[in-house]
Amino acid sequence: MKRVLLNLLICPACLPAEIVLGSRIIKEEGEDILEGSLSCPQCGNVYPVREGIAFLDPASPARGAKHDSKYETAPVLSSYLWSHYGDILEDPEATPAYREWADLMAPHAGMAVDAGSAVGRFTFEMSLKSDFAVGVDNSLSFIRSARRLMMDRCMKIDLKEEGHFTREVVLSLPEAWDSRKVEFIVGDAQCLPFPSGTFSSLASLNLVDKVPVPLRHMKEMHRLAAKQDAQLLFSDPFSWSEDAAPQENWLGGTEKGPFPGRGMENIMALLANEKNGWSPLWRVERHGHIWWKIRTHANHFELIRSCFVKAVR
Repeated sequence: MKRVLLNLLICPACLPAEIVLGSRIIKEEGEDILEGSLSCPQCGNVYPVREGIAFLDPASPARGAKHDSKYETAPVLSSYLWSHYGDILEDPEATPAYREWADLMAPHAGMAVDAGSAVGRFTFEMSLKSDFAVGVDNSLSFIRSARRLMMDRCMKIDLKEEGHFTREVVLSLPEAWDSRKVEFIVGDAQCLPFPSGTFSSLASLNLVDKVPVPLRHMKEMHRLAAKQDAQLLFSDPFSWSEDAAPQENWLGGTEKGPFPGRGMENIMALLANEKNGWSPLWRVERHGHIWWKIRTHANHFELIRSCFVKAVR
């Protein structure tokens, strides 16, 4: 974990109180803290830093919680690496989705956060658009891979071809992406460990239908945004499922409840509706959709339409 984050972090378990974490550094190299811990003086929670990874999700496996998510498996990791970087690998089956999402964001002074960053593509893209970009995901496998790319700038990936057959490819990051300006941490997008107003650029890509309480995540993105001169990119396919969240928590896809109708219409209303207490309000700059793919094996792809809204204030 880069030292630049050290004085920014707060206890995610104590929100909405914003309690600054204390630090104990055991090992560091240059500006990178490799081993140590972060502790909350109010609740007593201790968040370890191991092999450069800060575990700031209160339910992180590094803190003793059971963690058997599918996102920790090798096949899913490989699938997401291809989904994020397939165009960099010059795979003809890949989509330019992440370039298209990045093109929606204007160059902007200040820090950026990529909530639900997975294996890090959009975070790296934001190194070109912001002073510093932080990727946050609750998958240790994803964050470990993103940090490895940050440190080594290349990685061998085993892509599943058929059955047990795999094909090795080598991913090398574009020179323009600046590893000095990115960091990745394990965290929960519903309780992000940063003070209010920290970020001038924020993104939530293909995440809101995967968290247990989608409204809590949206409120977190609003909380973290600078009160003035901020930009927010939200994109999602709205694949609501009770495996991820109970129906009463969905932000769309139902006829009744607090958010009936379509998800994108409800998201846009949340951003602009003063009755929700979200002040200052957001102004929608653009909206539309972007197609992207997930690769399971050489003969199986999932094509997804992700609806986006770009808002500013």
